[in-house]
Amino acid sequence: MAELQEYKCPCCGGAIAFDSTLQKMKCPYCDTEFEMETLKSYDEELKKEPVEDMQWENTAGSEWQSGETDGLRIYICKSCGGEIVGDENTAATSCPYCGNPVVMTGQLSGALKPDYVIPFKLDKKAAKEALNKHYGRKRLLPKVFKDQNHIDEVKGIYVPFWIFDAYADADIRYRATHVRAWSDSNYNYTETSHYSVTRGGSIGFEKVPVDGSSKMPDDLMESIEPFDFSEAVDFQTAYLAGYLADKYDVDEQQSVERANERIKQSTENAFASTVQGYTTVMPESTSVKLNNGSAKYALYPVWILNTKWNGKNYTFAMNGQTGKLVGDLPLDKKAYKKWMFGLTGAVGAVVFAVSWLLWLL
Repeated sequence: MAELQEYKCPCCGGAIAFDSTLQKMKCPYCDTEFEMETLKSYDEELKKEPVEDMQWENTAGSEWQSGETDGLRIYICKSCGGEIVGDENTAATSCPYCGNPVVMTGQLSGALKPDYVIPFKLDKKAAKEALNKHYGRKRLLPKVFKDQNHIDEVKGIYVPFWIFDAYADADIRYRATHVRAWSDSNYNYTETSHYSVTRGGSIGFEKVPVDGSSKMPDDLMESIEPFDFSEAVDFQTAYLAGYLADKYDVDEQQSVERANERIKQSTENAFASTVQGYTTVMPESTSVKLNNGSAKYALYPVWILNTKWNGKNYTFAMNGQTGKLVGDLPLDKKAYKKWMFGLTGAVGAVVFAVSWLLWLL
């Protein structure tokens, strides 16, 4: 017995059937009509769509050589569990993520050696000046944020990043429409044409960063991008002198999903920009395959300041290479009420003055 072929409507996804009156295939849901040969051709194209494949080689980092970690120490925060690395001259310090004291536990162990490091280009003075300038524009910021002693607590920390390189071969199919409208003396007409649009090609990606610290929010780190990797150098422990370094707790394999998300999104955006001339365009299927995918381990420079206000943490971060800064800031409600009262009074005075002037006229 022959297997019954069922077709789905390319426009709405509903099941379609042959209409003997029209001698065409018709969708009972959106009333779109199709030639049988057109549907067969469309169905064959769908069967040829490739399967997505986004795999990576495990090549990031290397083992520490004998003696390389002798001058490095591990500090553990008992509050948030963060592990940071400092040199042997690092005095008692506080956690850059929650502000609580950290305890030195011993030498560095159980971690890969970074492949690259981007050295700090902006010093602590530049970070403090940027903070003062940033805070100075916020009239309703609580006083603790503008306090000089608070700003002095800004810390330079090397944040661990996994850096991904790959070529992406992509095949993307879109559902598109073109709407034409016109009218005559009796009626208004609308004609909607439906299209299946395909795009295929390759796109290269270099140094796609994913931070390897669970304590450092991804959106915060992505907000201070980009880092200029052309200034990266082979890692040496000497670059850690005077700074802290976060010990990664999200390894390369755990970071692959985020790297794939960023690469897939960028690929889709690049291909979608080529689909033009239609009224609507909706992606229907996406297949991305990676070639020559590899990853490296690098440390990126970040100035960070963490503050607690009314039981909530507020984090300020600045790119230690470019100076780009971001941070969430609280609102001083008392200052806001005073400002609103003053603003209301000023508006009232202006209204009164205008009314008096109009009365005189």
